[in-house]
Amino acid sequence: MKSLRAFIKAMVDSLRDLAPIVLVIGFFQLAVLQQPIPNLLDILIGAFFVVIGLTLFVRGLEMGLFPIGESMAYAFARKGSLSWLLAFAFALGFGTTVAEPALIAVADEAAHVAVEAGLIEADEEHREAYALGLRYTVAFSVGIAILVGVLRIVRGWPIQYLIIGGYIGVIIMTGFAPEEIIGIAYDSGGVTTSTITVPLVTALGVGLASSIKGRNPMIDGFGLIAFASLTPMMFVMGYGMVISR
Repeated sequence: MKSLRAFIKAMVDSLRDLAPIVLVIGFFQLAVLQQPIPNLLDILIGAFFVVIGLTLFVRGLEMGLFPIGESMAYAFARKGSLSWLLAFAFALGFGTTVAEPALIAVADEAAHVAVEAGLIEADEEHREAYALGLRYTVAFSVGIAILVGVLRIVRGWPIQYLIIGGYIGVIIMTGFAPEEIIGIAYDSGGVTTSTITVPLVTALGVGLASSIKGRNPMIDGFGLIAFASLTPMMFVMGYGMVISR
């Protein structure tokens, strides 16, 4: 009974979160364009599935991903092995990013655009190799980012200096990277922070900061996602420089 009430509450929250989107679309479709909504029944059925999917996703995070991320952070902190903690941080960043649906979609689209731009050969093998290379490059960069972010929490380094230095590096690399890869690189920084990566990485950071004496979960526990957004830009631009040569 308690689980049912929690599920209903999560569904109500999902409806509330989706309400602004529905209102915006309805307003512009009916008031501005003054046209009836096409395929209304299909849209309503799709919206229902979205609500159910979002509700299950949120409940899954609360029941599974957040607890396991925090518990593993506590376990590694108690173990006291920095090398294993850093290895876990890298593997978590790499594994969650390489499976990101948004990254897969962007990499596939980038491969098609690379063919049109003449950067790679126009066959399936080269497109798949380009997309896979892009995915692994981004995943490797996120692994490095989470590793550095975890090391920052352990050592107590100020986050602002690392972020500012990283974006200075992005700006410098933008001046040397091929034009065709710059937009893809900037988008790669955004697609890494999606449905799979964010929950686990956030739970890792908060759990680790909570388990280390002298660390504040609010100040030190957050910020890993910023690293995960930053490093793919640099690595993808580097990937573009290598491919172009």
